[in-house]
Amino acid sequence: MLFEPIQIGGVEFHNRVFMSPMCMHSGDEEGRVSDFHLVHYGARALGGASLVFLETTAILPNGVIGPGDIGIWSDEHIPGLARVVDVIHKMGGKAGAQLGHAGRVLGVTGRPVIAPSAIPFADGFATPTALDEAGIQQVIAAFRDGARRAREAGFDVIEIHTAHGYLLNEFLSPLANHRTDQWGGSHENRYRIVRAIINEVKREWSGPLFVRVSTTDYAEGGNRPEDFLIYGKWMKEQGVHLIDCSSGGIAMMKIDSYPGYQVPAAELLRRELGIMTGAVGLIENGAQAEGILRDGRADVVLIGREMLRDPFWVRSAADALRATVPVPDQYTRYGAYWLRHKPNPAASAPALTTSRY
Repeated sequence: MLFEPIQIGGVEFHNRVFMSPMCMHSGDEEGRVSDFHLVHYGARALGGASLVFLETTAILPNGVIGPGDIGIWSDEHIPGLARVVDVIHKMGGKAGAQLGHAGRVLGVTGRPVIAPSAIPFADGFATPTALDEAGIQQVIAAFRDGARRAREAGFDVIEIHTAHGYLLNEFLSPLANHRTDQWGGSHENRYRIVRAIINEVKREWSGPLFVRVSTTDYAEGGNRPEDFLIYGKWMKEQGVHLIDCSSGGIAMMKIDSYPGYQVPAAELLRRELGIMTGAVGLIENGAQAEGILRDGRADVVLIGREMLRDPFWVRSAADALRATVPVPDQYTRYGAYWLRHKPNPAASAPALTTSRY
């Protein structure tokens, strides 16, 4: 199943292995991409991932997670992002944009720190300014504008980042959201900003729409997977196509992680809500990934650190499972010979073949 195509939101992906968003901190001070991004993301598409997510693109200048993070808060970002998307497409993959805001976990100095409530993330972190109504509306509009820029840059998928202790996770979690107005308190009120953002994003975006969630806060009084049966139901009603099930981040603590430790949440939401889910977190090899899909625990797997170690993780998994997957002609013995002897080797992008190299 790992190498079977899948349709999501009207787009076909040639297998069920996606590259997870991971911060690379390799942009410039204005949030623009560098040559590193072209090589890094292009290599994973060449390596066989059917969807390659870029790292979180910040929707506002004070939304970057750390120095060198890339942005989508300005039209000036569109050309650079479009270059990366073009490389991913030429290497055979689809490109995903994750839109997010770091909130109180802002990782650079000199920019205003915002959050739903004036509660610092941990000792040594700045106390954020609690957003007023105008500030909340600015955030909502910035997500909408980010979706427009992602569309203009040619992305195939948008994912809204509501996980890992960042701004939207802060609104969803009672540990970080102590508001007593319409943006805090009940599940419905804590979800209100996410609901508004999804609605606004859909004004600019008609393609596959994912949401990444932290299905548990790992802390007493915080969200648990059962809370995301509530949030996830609303996401499905709003037209979200897939929930990307991660965890943690709202509080600084050591998490007992182990292979597949976040898969049960993906399984729960998929079973109870009838929505597509993505499993992520210490998925290390093809046999493990294949088991997750065959057991009906998720619809796709998102590979993070393992794909940093091995850009060709997909083909390594295929070797382990004795499966045949497409590879570029240049990487096959006879394909390379053909490319060398055809009249104009630069005439087309690398073709794919089912030959093993």
